[in-house]
Amino acid sequence: MVVIGLGRFGRSLALELMEDGQVDVLGIDNDASLVDELAGSLTHAVVADSTKEEALRQLSVHEFDRAVVGIGTNLEASILTVSTLLQFGIRNVWAKAISESHARILTQLGAHKVIRPEHEMGLRVAHLVRGRMLDYIEFDDGYAMVKTTPPSPIVGRSLGQVKLRSTYKVTVVAHHRAGEGFTYATPETVLASDDVIIVSGQIRDVEAFSALS
Repeated sequence: MVVIGLGRFGRSLALELMEDGQVDVLGIDNDASLVDELAGSLTHAVVADSTKEEALRQLSVHEFDRAVVGIGTNLEASILTVSTLLQFGIRNVWAKAISESHARILTQLGAHKVIRPEHEMGLRVAHLVRGRMLDYIEFDDGYAMVKTTPPSPIVGRSLGQVKLRSTYKVTVVAHHRAGEGFTYATPETVLASDDVIIVSGQIRDVEAFSALS
């Protein structure tokens, strides 16, 4: 895996990948101080200008099948770097964007996944502070999964009796009881008020469900 741009986002990502222990990470940045900080923590950390195709070829970046571009504030460098990686034929190119227009350009270039960490975290926190959600994950197609506690209308009754899909348009995927691990929910599952559940469905439906008292 190659991570280009070792600012806060790139640094955190690269270190987390190394923590997993299953991925070799080549970190690249044009700031020598950032590279020096990570020199002993990544498989390789190199000072290079990622906008230069030849510089990337000398580092064998074209031989990687996965790359993440964490360059944010320098839009030109971000766009040129992503373009070069795509020209190399790298099969999985992820890129960080700092604005909607930046994200649109990267998508139009052909980046396989464009992420906006600050924006996405802001949305996630907004959902969490509004209700009883314990965690929230939103997907691109208007679909979401949330971790929450069961609202009172479904406590003490089997999920089959509640008819979640027809009543609330959501699905309880799994549940967790104190002292036990998460298990898949079935129509026979009866929830207690202090259980934790994983619920899936359209964003507006899981939000409405988690807001039930």
